[in-house]
Amino acid sequence: MNNFTLILLDYFFLVFHTLFTLFNITGWIWKKTRRWHLYAILATAASWFILGIWYGWGYCACTDTHWHIRDLLGKPIKQHSYISFLIHEITGINPNPKIVDAFVLSTFIFCFGISVWLNFRDYKRKAKNNSR
Repeated sequence: MNNFTLILLDYFFLVFHTLFTLFNITGWIWKKTRRWHLYAILATAASWFILGIWYGWGYCACTDTHWHIRDLLGKPIKQHSYISFLIHEITGINPNPKIVDAFVLSTFIFCFGISVWLNFRDYKRKAKNNSR
């Protein structure tokens, strides 16, 4: 792969992964995006907890691919997680990995729970309205 392609892929993953992460945090808010949010958060859970059995807890295919691209560019990532990487890229600070992991996991659990609850509630409301 040539350097230009690697640079494009680096930017692609930076933008895509950041937007995907933001969607995982906020997608449950809007009724029109709730079903897609549930799919996205389930895909994240599958990566973290199912693929994580083989690759390590919290494994993310996007992060792994992005890190590989950065290695090929000669710009290896020193942070252990994507969120730590973003914090470092934005602020220059290397945050405590345990604090970041605790924050990410608690945010994920909240967003997962509220997504399941709101999707279930919306489904029941729709079923109730269709039965009238």
